[in-house]
Amino acid sequence: MKLTVVGTGSKGNCYLLTASNGETLIIEAGVHVKEIKEAMGFSFNSVVGCIITHEHNDHAVAAGHLQNLGIDTYSTRGTHKAMNWTSHRSKCFPTETMTISLGEFRVIAFDVQHDAAEPVGFLIHHKECGKVLFLTDTCMCKYSFAGLNNVLIEANYSKKIIAERYGDGADDFLKDRVAKSHMSLETCLKTLEVNDLAAVNNIVLIHLSDTNSHALEFAQAVTDQTGKNVCVASAGMVIPFDKTPF
Repeated sequence: MKLTVVGTGSKGNCYLLTASNGETLIIEAGVHVKEIKEAMGFSFNSVVGCIITHEHNDHAVAAGHLQNLGIDTYSTRGTHKAMNWTSHRSKCFPTETMTISLGEFRVIAFDVQHDAAEPVGFLIHHKECGKVLFLTDTCMCKYSFAGLNNVLIEANYSKKIIAERYGDGADDFLKDRVAKSHMSLETCLKTLEVNDLAAVNNIVLIHLSDTNSHALEFAQAVTDQTGKNVCVASAGMVIPFDKTPF
């Protein structure tokens, strides 16, 4: 399995999970469709579907284009309604189970806290990458997960950086939508602490703020706490994403 970062952050989010047989799951469609086409080598024959966390453009702007290309996109009913998608290629997670199977991928959606209609995170299962947690655009996560093998998690900003940058205005910043809808480094660390990381191979930090984060410091903080292989996502990055490092 390999993870390809097509885009991450406020400029647009999109990630590809590609198995050894070429089967590919697209996670988020928040970049120009041309970028997805280029990342896929202009061939979508191996794509099993695209899963979308919520309706904001930096996560869903290319969804309609993918639907027009014959790719099924999957979201919650709230997201589907907010986007007013009418294509038969726009599918919804079943309300009862919030679980779908796409090729050899099995995806469970769970609710998160963000200023969107019905936002979710994902727990993705595949025999090659094991159990993958995908958690972004949320101020916290009320769930913890056992048996994780790989993690993609938001670390959008640092309270320390905010305090240094905004001074007396820091409290006002922390009351606005960023703090209410995005995960700080400090909350990211707490979230990782309460999850089962014993078998985790990779922790990938995603959706860092352009101005209120520091990639090297964030990666070091997570490495120091977890002792795991940690990297900060950047466009064009390709990461081996197997269940184990061997």
